[in-house]
Amino acid sequence: MKRFHFILFFILLAATSIQINAQTCKPSGGIRGRKPPPGQCNKQNDSECCVQGKFYTTYTCSPAVTSATKAKLTINSFQKGGDGGGPSECDNQYHSDDTPVVALSTGWYKGGDRCHKFITINGNGRSVKAKVVDECDSTMGCDADHDYQPPCPNNIVDASKAVWKALGVSQDNWGDLDITWSE
Repeated sequence: MKRFHFILFFILLAATSIQINAQTCKPSGGIRGRKPPPGQCNKQNDSECCVQGKFYTTYTCSPAVTSATKAKLTINSFQKGGDGGGPSECDNQYHSDDTPVVALSTGWYKGGDRCHKFITINGNGRSVKAKVVDECDSTMGCDADHDYQPPCPNNIVDASKAVWKALGVSQDNWGDLDITWSE
């Protein structure tokens, strides 16, 4: 009987360890910032530009997706000339700021597996459905392809103005909101 309890304890311990590891997302590395050429970093929506020599953490993963995944909602323009840089990864198109669309951090983007799928964003006491059209790159940044902006943290849902409006957030508070999202 002691042996059975020992084996059961060991199995439960191993299962708990696997579950904890599956929910952990550790940095995968980092990059050093490069100063953008003059006029090359779009500061629309208070976007951050890379700082020469500053260390930026990179991630290839994001926290586990649940029925209420915790995230930070940020603002992005997916329109041509907006702070989002080039066209969206999913369809190589630009999208109107009046359309509820989002970019997900690299781990959640899953190499494009969530492209054109709708997620539900809950925040500010409201919810909105938005289409995934882009990746908020958590692995690279500080270059022309990324509009000389740093890598995204691993828990970002980068949203168009339409998402912020639908959540009823006053415009002077756009940019950083604790939310949950689900598929």
